[in-house]
This record gives sequence, structure tokens and C-alpha cells, in this order.
Amino acid sequence: MDDSVRQLEDAFTNQISDLQVKSHGNIVKLLPDDLEGSRHQRFIVQLSSGKTLLIAHNSDLAPRVKSVQLGDYVEFYGEYEWNPEWGVIHWTHQDPTKRHIGGWIKHNGKVYQ
Repeated sequence: MDDSVRQLEDAFTNQISDLQVKSHGNIVKLLPDDLEGSRHQRFIVQLSSGKTLLIAHNSDLAPRVKSVQLGDYVEFYGEYEWNPEWGVIHWTHQDPTKRHIGGWIKHNGKVYQ
């Protein structure tokens, strides 16, 4: 298990949120977009540990990740928020107000931010 997955495992165990993380995994489920408030493209990523995370990518502030399919490998950098289902990664985009660290998703060699 690499350090990024270990960091996420520790965050889940200790119910830590607001943690900036960089990691990677494979898409195991595509979810409908969340259209309430800011729109978010959503999918579930499985880490090498077998644990899964929800990626909530703000498609109002960043381009949608194109052509994602089940099994695709993605890398991501964003903020981890704990929840009982294992957590969510958000802030995978730049902050237009420049008050939050910008994040990204990398898919098929392209960076979405």
C-alpha cells in the first residue's frame, strides 16, 4: 500500500476531514451528476487497499472529466472529507477566490482543474 492510500486509511479511521490528499484508483461506479447547488460530476474510485471514495468534481468551476468509464484509472488531488461510507474527495478544481488550494483530476493523460 502506498503512502497516499495509507494517509486516506488513517483519515478514515480517525474521522479526519479537511485533509488535502493526492492519490489514485480505478473507477468502479459512475453516479448521476449532483444538480443541487453547484453541479458536481460524481464517481466512485477504488483504491489499491480495496476501499472506495466518492469523487465529487465541481463541473461549474472545472471542465467535466471526459469519457470516464468503469475500470478507468484516475489520479486526483483534492480535499478529503470523512463520512461513514469512507469519505468524499472534493475541491478537485481551482478556487476562483484563491482562498483554497486548487485541486485536479488526471484521466487519460489530461488534467481537469
